[in-house]
Amino acid sequence: MTATDSPDFTDPDLVWHGLPHDAFRAVRETTPVHWVEQEQAARDGMSTESGTGYYALTRHADVAAVSKNSKAFSSWENGAIIRFPEGIEREMVEMQRVIIINQDAPEHTHTRRMVSRAFTPRAVGGLEDAMHQRAEKIARDALEKGRVDFVTEVAAELPLQVIADLLGVPQEDRGKLFGWSNMMMSGEDPEFEGQSDIAAAEILGYAMGMAADRLANPREDLVTALVHADKDGRGLTEDEFGFFVIALTVAGNETTRNAMTHGMNAFLDHPDQWERFKQERPTATMVDEVIRWATPVNVFQRTALEDVDVNGVHVKKGERVGLFYGAANFDPDVFDDPYTFDITRDPNPHLGFGIGPHFCLGANLARTEIKIVFQELFTRLPDISVPDGLGPHRGDSTLVLALNELPATFTACPVAH
Repeated sequence: MTATDSPDFTDPDLVWHGLPHDAFRAVRETTPVHWVEQEQAARDGMSTESGTGYYALTRHADVAAVSKNSKAFSSWENGAIIRFPEGIEREMVEMQRVIIINQDAPEHTHTRRMVSRAFTPRAVGGLEDAMHQRAEKIARDALEKGRVDFVTEVAAELPLQVIADLLGVPQEDRGKLFGWSNMMMSGEDPEFEGQSDIAAAEILGYAMGMAADRLANPREDLVTALVHADKDGRGLTEDEFGFFVIALTVAGNETTRNAMTHGMNAFLDHPDQWERFKQERPTATMVDEVIRWATPVNVFQRTALEDVDVNGVHVKKGERVGLFYGAANFDPDVFDDPYTFDITRDPNPHLGFGIGPHFCLGANLARTEIKIVFQELFTRLPDISVPDGLGPHRGDSTLVLALNELPATFTACPVAH
């Protein structure tokens, strides 16, 4: 496959039916560091002397190597998001540099150290009992209804409730977080046309109001700790905290709920694995296989800070590379029979949480949420199925691989707890 006949892997139409495995496989086998023209990147500040394209990295080893090489590759230079909605201003890209995913050291190091206290094993462990109680209620409510949209009524609920608990957001406002994050991540979906910037402004305003309140009225909560934290002698500013909430809402809601939904869809497509889990309960390996299979974050980008060799390809200073986790997680050099959903897969060195300095802070929390939700589903909703003639409705984002709707029914009484 040559550059002229290769698709733009950031084109939303390409992922409408799922990850483009055939296209990824073709370039991985021939030109794993593959130049792709991206017409959408012609907006101000995103072109290089080589054009408006990027190098698509499709091998696990290359994605991992660039992710770890923060000396030669920057998240700050052009941000981590490889494709924005059409018409976005360059100023918005620069404004989002306060988000942790778009920072380089030393700023990234300081910010990460400050916010990591919310995601330590001890902190997550302190939430686990409440998560079990919430997940049990979610499953019971779904069973009582008999038919639900799995996305909004099961998968989204626990991550939203946990985020609300972490931030001190009233539970009745968690629906706002869900709506805002949906609109922000669906900027290229005609259904949400023009609403992405509005949603970002609304969540920023909401979060900045929380920060101002905690500055004036400190409490024993995470928001107070962040805005009063020691970062060069100060805490997060109101706008920095606002963008942290955006990052947390997307990372903690969008990615985790989509991992759960893709996981449920995979079990529905592979009922033998559903039965195997009910009988054997290989929880740890199941969670990692769900994350690998889902790969909810498909791609981030980095920009070369110097001329550098990537797997024999000379990448010039200023050129962009796309880290396609959706390709790396199905690399046959790393995963035996990668296109088989196997909940006992071990080892499973997937890159669903990234790798290197930007490894996902919330990985432990996400794993715990996925584990708890599926444990409750397997116990209380053993005969979950999709209504005849219906199926998942996919989103239009190439960044977060979303399932926006997954109808589900329950036809049997729950098994004994």
